[in-house]
Amino acid sequence: MTGILLITQIVLVIIIVIAVLLQKSSSIGLGAYSGSNESVFGAKGPGSFLAKMTFIFGFLFVVNTITLGYFYAQASNASVVDNVAETTDVAAPAAPAPAVEANTTK
Repeated sequence: MTGILLITQIVLVIIIVIAVLLQKSSSIGLGAYSGSNESVFGAKGPGSFLAKMTFIFGFLFVVNTITLGYFYAQASNASVVDNVAETTDVAAPAAPAPAVEANTTK
C-alpha cells in the first residue's frame, strides 16, 4: 500500500510543479509557451483554472502525505524481533538428578 501511495506522491509533485510553472508570474515562467491556448480555459484565461487545479493537487498532496506518515508510523511500531522464528532442532540438556544425601547421624 505504501508503494502505491509513494508513486502517487511523486506523480502529484510533478503535476504541482508543472501547474505552478504554467501560471503567470512576474518572470512569466513557462506560461509564455501557452500562447493562444487561453481560449480553451474561458474568458478569464488559464489563471483561475490553473489556480484551482494547483489548490486541488496541493490538497491531494497534503492528504497523501498524512496518509503515508500514518502507514510508515504503523510500520515502525513493528519490531524485527517479532518476526524471528523460534524453531530449533537442538534439544536442551537434561537437568541432573538431585543428589540424595544419606543421613549418617544417629
